Amino acid sequence: MHILVTNDDGVQAPGLLALAQAMRGLGRVTVFAPDRNWSASGHVKTMDRPLRAREVTLADGTTALSTDGAPSDSVALALLGVVKEKIDLVVSGINPHENIGHDVTYSGTVTAAMEAVIGGVPGMAVSLHSPEEFHGVLEYGTAAQVARRVAESVLKAGLPEGVLLNVNVPYLGEDEIKGFMITRQGLRVYRDALDARKDPRGKPYYWIGGEFPIGVDEEGTDYGALKAGYVSITPLQLDLTAREAMEKMKKWEW
Repeated sequence: MHILVTNDDGVQAPGLLALAQAMRGLGRVTVFAPDRNWSASGHVKTMDRPLRAREVTLADGTTALSTDGAPSDSVALALLGVVKEKIDLVVSGINPHENIGHDVTYSGTVTAAMEAVIGGVPGMAVSLHSPEEFHGVLEYGTAAQVARRVAESVLKAGLPEGVLLNVNVPYLGEDEIKGFMITRQGLRVYRDALDARKDPRGKPYYWIGGEFPIGVDEEGTDYGALKAGYVSITPLQLDLTAREAMEKMKKWEW
């Protein structure tokens, strides 16, 4: 098996290294990731400039490929031929914060896995539900082992066409996790605020700030599972059609 590992935090991020090391137990691993942080970048494909790829050395001495493009560019470049060997699975992460609810539309971690599915390869994204006020070095060991277990299941069973997995792992030890739960997207509550300022020449500029988003603790959802101590596995589909709305709209007079 050949697994492509990528992320949106940059090729030298510790979560990427932990993920790559865990995946090596399942087969050959190629790491191909952005050369900088692309958090909250969404589904980007660079079309207006050339992309470059170069070989870099990770903290454990292994080699990886890095690009000046986005996370989804990394996957696209790999599938289009920069990586010569056929890829069987794309695993994106480990993101240092959870990607739940509407986060999936913003997340470079998740949209890298989406790019894999668009390219006809199974994809999964892995994120860590780290404490909101945590300061220090995050421990990715549990999330990496969870990712390995989920990836092993995907390689054995496969995924339906057009479906990727969004995996979120509670910040617990392996022996503290209560289990795995198949979930639906929950509700993310954003607490954004506009920070308006003026530059030295008196011209306005803006930051989108505010408090860290929270989630609604509802049973059966991604956030509800995390709060209860379970790994959340949410199958996402690329077909965003609102079918119920379609049926209602067919009755409109046009």
